[in-house]
Amino acid sequence: MEYIARVEVSLKPGHSDPEGETTKNSLKELNYPVREVRVSKVYRIILEASSAEEAEALVEEMCQRLLANPVKDDYTFKVEEKI
Repeated sequence: MEYIARVEVSLKPGHSDPEGETTKNSLKELNYPVREVRVSKVYRIILEASSAEEAEALVEEMCQRLLANPVKDDYTFKVEEKI
């Protein structure tokens, strides 16, 4: 079966986010009442697996091995069967 995974990787609290800070400053210059901006990456992955549990295990492994750095990143993901 085919599954679609949506993985969001973001910096852990306490890590500097220069891109988010630059975006916040630009929005404030445009007179938006912005207090904080944090930047995340979103991956949309289509994969083959025999079950939803296998797909989730594969995505977890992908996150740990490549998509997220456990020292500085947090991640969440959701896996759904592709219709």
